[in-house]
Amino acid sequence: MAGKCKNPAFQEAFETQYTYINGFLRNVARYGNQPALFQPATGQRWTYRQLNGDVNRLAHALQADGVAKEDVVMYLLRNSPEFVFCYLAPQKLGAVNSPINYHQAGGEIALNMDDSAPKIFVYDSYFLQEVSLALTMVQEQPQRVICVNTTGLTEAPEGQIFFDDYIREQPETEPTISEPLGIYDETTRMYTSGTTSRPKGVPLYAINEVLSAHDVIMHFPLAPGDRTMNMTPWFHRGGLHSGGPCPTLYVGGEVVILRDFNPNRCLDYAEKYGITFLIGVPAVLSMLARAQEKAHADLSGLKGIVTMGSPLDQAACIRFQEVLTPNIFNGYGTTETFWNAFLRPRDLPAHAGSCGHACTDDDVRIVKVFPDRRAEPDELAAQDGTEVGELILGSPAKAGMLYHNNPELTEQKFYKGFLYTGDLGTWDEEAFLTISGRKDDMIVSSGENIYPAQIEGILEENPKVAEACVVGVPDPLREQVVATYVVPTGSDLTVKELFAYAAAHPMLAAYKRPKYYCITDQLPHTATGKLQHFAVKAQAEEDLKNGLLKRR
Repeated sequence: MAGKCKNPAFQEAFETQYTYINGFLRNVARYGNQPALFQPATGQRWTYRQLNGDVNRLAHALQADGVAKEDVVMYLLRNSPEFVFCYLAPQKLGAVNSPINYHQAGGEIALNMDDSAPKIFVYDSYFLQEVSLALTMVQEQPQRVICVNTTGLTEAPEGQIFFDDYIREQPETEPTISEPLGIYDETTRMYTSGTTSRPKGVPLYAINEVLSAHDVIMHFPLAPGDRTMNMTPWFHRGGLHSGGPCPTLYVGGEVVILRDFNPNRCLDYAEKYGITFLIGVPAVLSMLARAQEKAHADLSGLKGIVTMGSPLDQAACIRFQEVLTPNIFNGYGTTETFWNAFLRPRDLPAHAGSCGHACTDDDVRIVKVFPDRRAEPDELAAQDGTEVGELILGSPAKAGMLYHNNPELTEQKFYKGFLYTGDLGTWDEEAFLTISGRKDDMIVSSGENIYPAQIEGILEENPKVAEACVVGVPDPLREQVVATYVVPTGSDLTVKELFAYAAAHPMLAAYKRPKYYCITDQLPHTATGKLQHFAVKAQAEEDLKNGLLKRR
């Protein structure tokens, strides 16, 4: 056990004042007339003082509904002013804000609601059909359902209230609370995707929000006056915390709202409004680069483009640096721990394909994989760039280190201060990390371990291949063999060409070469852009039975 603080005055001040919402309020005091939030679609701009006023109006409305410490305010919203209000207002009351994925079906939304039992539920009317279904399926109805009317509804759905009406008569003064807030209070609960239907709620405490903001401020670096724009949704960790509302409003910058991704609109906004940081997944950057090759927008004001969700291969990295900006960053991490390794412009393109080095406050390791037990945190794989092990993340600054209402999964994934990610990879003598795949994606063929990411990277070097997904399918002789789904860049790619390409590649051993191919229009991804191998694997097993996978 750590020793107790011998200075009670310091401990009390630190534990009650060093919260995220206090950091935001410091900016209201010192940057009150400076821009905090801008919505280009409507031309609306909020200064820090104006933003705080609207946040307070929502906080008072929530308080009037009885929202207090530890109550949950869940919201299903696109990037919007209301998203920012819902992120900040509950923190003023000690309540928990919980953004959820708006790509979910009604039944999935209901599962999130059942898991957190929100007192208040806020949603965009664009998703009225899905939310209406969810409300018929949820076990415990929220006390209040609030509709943000973006689709021109003439009246609120029965039993609900429009957001504007909900906050209309409320004051802009600071709400008064009876119970003090502290750094160990849960402020945010996020939900991460998985292979099962059970939701995985990830609690974040006030100190996690502060230190997540600090991490971005250090690593971009982000400064007061910077303008950030996320090209992907804020409801996931890489959206909210990587250049989204969390770090930008904490440092004194301006958040520019992009409701829906459109590459030409992004380029226009970046040039017109002086965006300094763009944030998005590699697939989004590919679309942005294609648009920029025709648009030739002036991107000289960019300090950087930050990507995450998957590694950047060398060819893509060089293209982005040439077409968009030399300052390309790539973060690796999880919903549970934010990002924990960072690839900086100085590391590129030489180390493209890797995850870079561990972030400043993180302990990132590759440990051995055993068939019958979990490796101890000090049972390290060799730093030779060859031995494959499991990547584990020590990130107490940015991780709540448990799952809401799920002690079994908490015990399975968190151990001795580390998150065991299930990602497989290698590291070299300089501690650069490279992901090989997932433990549950690993293919065992005739006793040999095969890692899909390596084969996918090789196939994607082919200029006719836009994206590849490698999975294992049953085989009577080898247990499993490799099957690959390929999205082509054009219409002239053939399976015969793919076999010839793999056979001739010097880095692809015979046992790793795909035995089956399927050329397809698209592959399934999560909302954060991660390839869903488990979904492709299920499809491949059906396609194999039905003779749809091609051998030649």
